[in-house]
Amino acid sequence: MDKLKMHSPDMSQQNIEKIRALFPNCVTESRTPDDSLHLAVDFDLLKQELSGSIVEGPQERYHLNWPGKRQALLTANAPIAKTLRPCREDSVNFDTTQNLFIEGDNLDALKLLQETYLGKVKLIYIDPPYNTGRDFIYDDDYSEASSDYLKRSNQTDESGARLNANTEANGRFHSDWLSMIYARLRLARNLLKDDGVIFISIDDNEVDNLRKACNETFGEDNFVTQVIWQKVYSPKNTAYWFSEDHDYVLVYARNKKAWRPNPLPRTPEMEARYKNPDNDPRGPWKSADLSARNRYDAGIYSIACPSGRVIEGPPRGMYWRFSEKKFKELNADNRIWWGEDGNNVPAVKRFLSEVSSGRTPQTLWFYKEVGHTQDAKKTLLKYVPFQHTENVFNSVKPVELIQRVLQLATNPQDNEIVLDFFSGSATSAHAVLKQNSEDGGNRRFIGVQIPEPLPKPEPGMGSIFEMGLTRIRNVAAELREQPNADQQDLGFRVLKVDTSNMADIYYSPDALSQGNLDLLVDNIKPDRTEEDLLFQVLLDWGIDLTLPIRKDSLCSKTVYTVDDGALVACFDRNITEDLLKALAEQAPLRVVFRDDGFATDSLKINAEQMFKQLAPGTDVRAI
Repeated sequence: MDKLKMHSPDMSQQNIEKIRALFPNCVTESRTPDDSLHLAVDFDLLKQELSGSIVEGPQERYHLNWPGKRQALLTANAPIAKTLRPCREDSVNFDTTQNLFIEGDNLDALKLLQETYLGKVKLIYIDPPYNTGRDFIYDDDYSEASSDYLKRSNQTDESGARLNANTEANGRFHSDWLSMIYARLRLARNLLKDDGVIFISIDDNEVDNLRKACNETFGEDNFVTQVIWQKVYSPKNTAYWFSEDHDYVLVYARNKKAWRPNPLPRTPEMEARYKNPDNDPRGPWKSADLSARNRYDAGIYSIACPSGRVIEGPPRGMYWRFSEKKFKELNADNRIWWGEDGNNVPAVKRFLSEVSSGRTPQTLWFYKEVGHTQDAKKTLLKYVPFQHTENVFNSVKPVELIQRVLQLATNPQDNEIVLDFFSGSATSAHAVLKQNSEDGGNRRFIGVQIPEPLPKPEPGMGSIFEMGLTRIRNVAAELREQPNADQQDLGFRVLKVDTSNMADIYYSPDALSQGNLDLLVDNIKPDRTEEDLLFQVLLDWGIDLTLPIRKDSLCSKTVYTVDDGALVACFDRNITEDLLKALAEQAPLRVVFRDDGFATDSLKINAEQMFKQLAPGTDVRAI
């Protein structure tokens, strides 16, 4: 019986498989230090295959480089033996919601989500640390052993928690930040759908480096635009040089040819420009110039006004937009406006009912439409009862800003996934719930936040992650009072990044003794629940982490059924033949047991054969 691997995918081996498909002669076998075989690339042969284009040595080339880049790439590709543990007590509507809040380092979380959400995320919005010299705790250690680096650079507090102060005194100021964001962008790209898109908030400190990193990750051809967001409503007179009134939002598509932004709704000001002075039954209209600069030989002719005045031709250097025949047709259809006295230069009537229902998005976003930082702080204070003002973020984003992103990049009824792996105060989750409430959408959110301590502990919340949960609970409570709230998903499942559920039983032969042999009897850690095991199996099999889960009793054993048969799991011991037959009769897509859960060794051996006979389409695995 095959076993589940119980760790995140090895991206390096996946890349080798891709090379193998193109150049099978360039992939060979190699031994690791532990004497196990694995696939490896013969780079000498690969260079020969690419000899017409390969760049080697100090030869000049255009590329982005920094100390730690190679290690960042290795870090992004390396597998981890971790899992996501469900936390029902912190969740809301755990059994029915399709939203996720994940507590933990987002690098770990992105790795754990690789198989489950590969190519399934429609929109990623992130607001990463801006690298302004303040503390940020995403230091992945790209040059030396973690313990050595943290000890040398005083990045641990009294309790041993990591805290990397990335100040200008740090010699790797830009390099640290680039390594942090680069590894995460590489993983994030894998999650985007082909018509997916990522929006990234950033300021002047790293916008140049971020664009280069994104060009390398997503491809320069997939750069869409660099939006300017007016983040303040009044200038800062205390500024030493200039008042910084704006931030940026970088936009990159997974595949620019497959993605287009949705048009934005017309503003009331735009619709107010349409009038109906002649009571045209087709409704409000506005006039448009009949002349144009583009050469059009059929657009030169005289026009007689209803008043009798003759206009000999278009203005000098201009041409009428239409031929004389087309102009007469428009005039006969009452689509030409001559002015109230019938003596004006003719204009074309553009009817509101005939123009596009939306407007093309622009690259300049004013705070009047998408909010500013003071709005964002007021909103945060409304939903989070702070006792200490130092806990209120200065860089929090307005909900309206993220709603603008949602309007451009998602469709209300397509059940699309929105990911924010720098969740912070959960503005993105707030925006998803609010936008769904306003347009009846069914968007889903996944928020990831490291449990960074608040500057000062607050009652009921000691970390930024808990602050975000508090905010969304209160937002959801408010939205439940709105009409049709019963049709909205206002809950979330909380999952926490933790070490693998599997016990650390990898000992060298000389480390074994009679006294510790009993440690090898159980391969699952004693503090882990059956639901912990279930979620690690979901990750390993790449099954949606929000699918409904049913807990039943069958043949006196506890059986978990995910999505009515997408997966059936039983982690009890002493599994009997009766239970195996009962499960096989259900013909689930997948079934999983504990490796040591069978009543006898012969039953374990026969289990696969039993399913092949009764349920040949069922994939049977063990942990």
